[in-house]
Amino acid sequence: MSEAPEAKQVPSSATGEVHAAVTAWLDQRWDAAASKPKDAGGLRAFRAKVFEAGWAAPGWPLEWWGRGLGKDDAQAVVAAFRRVGAPGAGQDRTNIPASTLMRFASEELKRKLIPGFLTGELSSCLLYSEPGAGSDLAALRTRAVWNGEQWIVNGQKVWISGAHKADYGLLLARTNWDVPKHDGLSFFFIEMRQPGILIRPINQITGDSHFNEVFLDNAVVPAMNLLGAEGHGWRVLQTALAVERLIMGEGAGERRQGSAESNVVSLIAVAREAGCLGDPLIRQQIAKATAYRQLNALNMARAKEEMAHGSSSPIMSLGKLAMSRILHEDARVMTQILGAASLLDGEGTRAADVNYRTANAYMTSIGGGTDQIQRNIIGERVLGLPRELELDRDVPFRDSRAVRG
Repeated sequence: MSEAPEAKQVPSSATGEVHAAVTAWLDQRWDAAASKPKDAGGLRAFRAKVFEAGWAAPGWPLEWWGRGLGKDDAQAVVAAFRRVGAPGAGQDRTNIPASTLMRFASEELKRKLIPGFLTGELSSCLLYSEPGAGSDLAALRTRAVWNGEQWIVNGQKVWISGAHKADYGLLLARTNWDVPKHDGLSFFFIEMRQPGILIRPINQITGDSHFNEVFLDNAVVPAMNLLGAEGHGWRVLQTALAVERLIMGEGAGERRQGSAESNVVSLIAVAREAGCLGDPLIRQQIAKATAYRQLNALNMARAKEEMAHGSSSPIMSLGKLAMSRILHEDARVMTQILGAASLLDGEGTRAADVNYRTANAYMTSIGGGTDQIQRNIIGERVLGLPRELELDRDVPFRDSRAVRG
């Protein structure tokens, strides 16, 4: 794969020129009417071309597969791709592994992994949560020990999305038990397809199996796959979490597996089908739900602005929490609209879709940090309220309640 993108210098603050350039590029390569690439190579080949042209990460420098564009110009690129339904653009803001690598990895590791993540040739999972360290993630006990040549990892992770398909895991592990819990953590990229990793699916109430348990038994990590300095993993994690919360705040948790339907089912359409669109109470609740979505869109624009300036903004927690509440509220209103018909089930029925969304809404309440954790972050870092009391925050981790009980 080419590391030097095609000629693509575009002046900053030239949104009109950028729009013309990206539109012309898409016209040659993407069939908007059929929503597919014009060439026979398929989506994989198309994403490779997006990468080589610098559209995958337009805000990154040219030497790092980008176009060196400013914020407005980069947004113009994303808007042009979205307008015709083409994939692959704007990943400098939405690709968790690539964004984390770009900020913290060595040059060698960046050049090894980022191209694959931007083209989709490589996939990843997030190895954070543990059975005994959910709400208090800093209390995790998966350990990584340096043996003089590489890191040896032992422990267990749970609720890991996509682990069974991932090439790499973004791993948070403890490398020092003699310092306070936040200070003894390190962040790694671990290869998932190795003998020391066992993956077991978790079956969900929706019938899906998006999540997994992951057992690490003397799994290995090369020295160069450590991101940032040893013991600075909590800082790296905040960047990865900010991107994840941005994605979830924009509604990624709404997607039904295997469904071609839009992520956002129109409450108006459901009410019209049920013949109750004229009900003033239903109309009021639809208006309220729509207003929440619009407010969240404005908040996420604010969060993106902060991310564009290199901040792992706590504002992301507002969007993530808001989307969680929006999904639950949408499901509640849809159930009310359907009435007794919501008790039905079966493929092709509106009730089946609504019931799926009701159960699936809890995924967004948990993934990326629970709703309760988001409220803590908002209270402390956005509203400036006093920090929640943690008696073991400043003691060596081996002496903490998480270890000693």
